Amino acid sequence: MQLEQLRVLKNKVSQQMDLSTSISDDELFDMIEDVVLSEQHAVALTASDIQAYVKRIFSSFRGLDVLQPYVDDPAITEIMVNGHEDLFVEKDGRVIKLEEGFESKERLEDIIQGIVAKVNRTVNESSPIVDARLPDGSRVNVVLPPIALQGPIMTIRKFPESPMTMDNLIARGAITQEAAELLHLFVRGKYNIFIAGGTGSGKTTFLNALSQWIPPGERIITIEDSAELQIRTVPNLVSLETRNANTEGKGEISMRDLIKSSLRMRPNRIIVGEVRGAEALDMLSAMNTGHDGSLSTGHANSCQDMLSRLETMVLSAAPLPIEVIRKQICSAIDVMVHLSRMRDSSRKVLEISEIVGMKDGEVQLHSIFKFEEEDLEDKTKVQGKLQYCHNGLKHLLKLQMAGLHPPKWLFPLGEVSD
Repeated sequence: MQLEQLRVLKNKVSQQMDLSTSISDDELFDMIEDVVLSEQHAVALTASDIQAYVKRIFSSFRGLDVLQPYVDDPAITEIMVNGHEDLFVEKDGRVIKLEEGFESKERLEDIIQGIVAKVNRTVNESSPIVDARLPDGSRVNVVLPPIALQGPIMTIRKFPESPMTMDNLIARGAITQEAAELLHLFVRGKYNIFIAGGTGSGKTTFLNALSQWIPPGERIITIEDSAELQIRTVPNLVSLETRNANTEGKGEISMRDLIKSSLRMRPNRIIVGEVRGAEALDMLSAMNTGHDGSLSTGHANSCQDMLSRLETMVLSAAPLPIEVIRKQICSAIDVMVHLSRMRDSSRKVLEISEIVGMKDGEVQLHSIFKFEEEDLEDKTKVQGKLQYCHNGLKHLLKLQMAGLHPPKWLFPLGEVSD
């Protein structure tokens, strides 16, 4: 597709649109088709070429321009814009460079401003970083110059129209039936669960899957930087989203503000999409004040690493003694789940651990499941299974209070932990 031809055609359509006070999508599509077909150069175009021009021009007026086909494609999971001419997409775990790009840097900037304006956010040179979302729930991150050296940067993380279920994750080999069965009991028994993992490891997807087991009679408050959770099984749901400061540096509503406010909204459970900083203290406090069954996620490379990161986050909020912070973590979080994106791009649960208390001033993790990889000749592939560690379960009180019983395989010899 030649950019000069595209500009000419877009200008002709714009001139015709100026004569109309209002025009529907169907009318605009027909108008664009007429303009493309009426041009002399159209005789040199194939039917597929004409269709491509029409769709591209329509997307430039009523969509995201060159990105729209990839936003519409369910097989695309990530769209990466590294400047107006440098576009990549992720499909089936592979990153592919696109041959096409935006007409200009200004056109890309227009698209970005349109996206952030729809969610009442602002991005400019004085505030060059923003998180937003598309109408379909896809997460958008934008970084503008002078922070971004090669021009406006935009990353779109797409999510499936229907949330991934735990059955889907089992079918994909991300988790075993036994581990999912135990997590189901944890959610129903109101264990506080923290999900750790690296970027792109599937934390939000896993959190969505866990949330589908929350009883529909409960009241849930979700708190996120950019709303992306898809909880559809709980009618009494309140979704809260942070707000950036305005151009005068006022009006910011932080995660900490929202967590504190949520405690006055009579929640049964609080779901914090992701903790990154000082809000970790408020999240732990909420879990410790009667909001059992709460869920959250964070960036870390293991369960143990996540504990260290939580300590650092809490310290950024208040200069508390490290022993006090660790006791707070122990009493707040019951179970930690570690996810990872493997070298073959598959996403798997690598560990499920119970926090069992303190010993010698350290938080003690009790592994219930750990992933064991098989030794294959083809090292590019990952094959293995989440294996039960035969450690049983230390804390059963919440299950007992909920009238639930652990599966028989958890205590194969009949022994029950304290």
